[in-house]
Amino acid sequence: MFFVDTLKFEGLGNRSYLAGGPGTAVVVDPPRDIDQVLTAAARRGVRLAYVVETHLHNDYVSGGLQLARLTGAEYLVPAGAPVAFRRTAIADGDTVAVDEGLVLRAVATPGHTPHHTSYVLEEQGRAVAAFTGGSLLIGTVGRPDLVEPRLTEQLARAQHASAHRLADELDDEVRVLPTHGFGSFCASTQAAGETTTIGAEREQNDALTKDVDTFVAEVLAGLDDIPAYYAHMGPANAAGPAPVDLTEPEPADAAQIADRLAAGEWVVDLRNRVAFAEGHVAGSFNFEAEGQLATYLAWLIPWGKPVTLLGETPEQIASAQRELARVGIDRPAAAASGDPAAWVREGEQLAAFPRARFADLAAERHSGAQVVVLDVRRTSERRAGYVEGSVHIPLHELPGRLREVPDGVVWVHCAGGMRAAIAASMLDAAGREVVAVDDGFGSATDAGLTLIRPDGTEGGGASTRTTT
Repeated sequence: MFFVDTLKFEGLGNRSYLAGGPGTAVVVDPPRDIDQVLTAAARRGVRLAYVVETHLHNDYVSGGLQLARLTGAEYLVPAGAPVAFRRTAIADGDTVAVDEGLVLRAVATPGHTPHHTSYVLEEQGRAVAAFTGGSLLIGTVGRPDLVEPRLTEQLARAQHASAHRLADELDDEVRVLPTHGFGSFCASTQAAGETTTIGAEREQNDALTKDVDTFVAEVLAGLDDIPAYYAHMGPANAAGPAPVDLTEPEPADAAQIADRLAAGEWVVDLRNRVAFAEGHVAGSFNFEAEGQLATYLAWLIPWGKPVTLLGETPEQIASAQRELARVGIDRPAAAASGDPAAWVREGEQLAAFPRARFADLAAERHSGAQVVVLDVRRTSERRAGYVEGSVHIPLHELPGRLREVPDGVVWVHCAGGMRAAIAASMLDAAGREVVAVDDGFGSATDAGLTLIRPDGTEGGGASTRTTT
């Protein structure tokens, strides 16, 4: 009997897999913090025979090289991936024996990257699962624009062909196990659901239900912004990532926190947005530990700038440190946890700002007050509809465009509240008077606010890709 264990990484929207038989196993697309893989293998009582990459990742730092070195497993990397370290180059059609009667077969599926390779797990010659990485996802495919702009259309066409190759070669009941698509920005569109099969994808995946020209045109039209930190992930993975270091950061007292802020470093408060709004260190930024911490912090922070973490507990700090290490933000400069009052020097007060709903914004507008409404959603979200008179600066552009926010009290909103809280903390740190709208965007219509539709007419609510 074979098994497949799924390792989920909600913050990045990715998954890794441990698969094998009674004695040995293979891990597919491992995270940088490899202790989780080792624990999963120990729980199963199996030896890692192979570490496998579907492609050179653009959204996180791989732990594959270190895991292979530590365990002695053979490291399989697609032959076309331009890496600087020794590995076993895997090509289309190559097979490796994972355990008795259990074979892993490489299937070239270019599109997400030129060298992308999927792996089909076969038991006694029968395909039972396909590890599709960034190729065939749940209801969608991996985006084709992360390698080189000039290759985007070519890779989109390759994605269509690769999806059809998998569908043509595999039976309906074969499980499809992608790495991306659970909130990852590596997906062309947001995937829906947790599990799928080849048969289900035949019916729901645009790559399999639409002709190539229609599919490519829609994929290219729907491509979203690329997180800035992606530019650093590919080179790190190609060079061979250094082992992860999760030792505790240096403790920081109130004076050290103030000094780090004065030096222009980033001080990041991991608490939930309600607690942050009620009281925080002036100048600190709010990235909730329970949100997409790694994605948004790595996207916004100037790469390489020191970061100090503030949290409710040491455990919250440790969890955040682990998540940030997955995207190459190593070793926080310092950290502090506990009572926020201890994070400011004696005689100083915590800063605060109000939170509100869209109904409060509507009431404020109806009262005749002059307010600035700042929409920090992505451009793709705003196209579906926006609050009349609102200013649009996507969150990831806000640090460099703060001067463009008009004078006045700034009511900042997103689709659900998390990104508005980040933006509000940045505006607050810049000395602006701000109100964080902590509400779902669908409530804007119910509150009586006028929304502008894509065609320029006034009307109802807007659909969004996310609720954060």
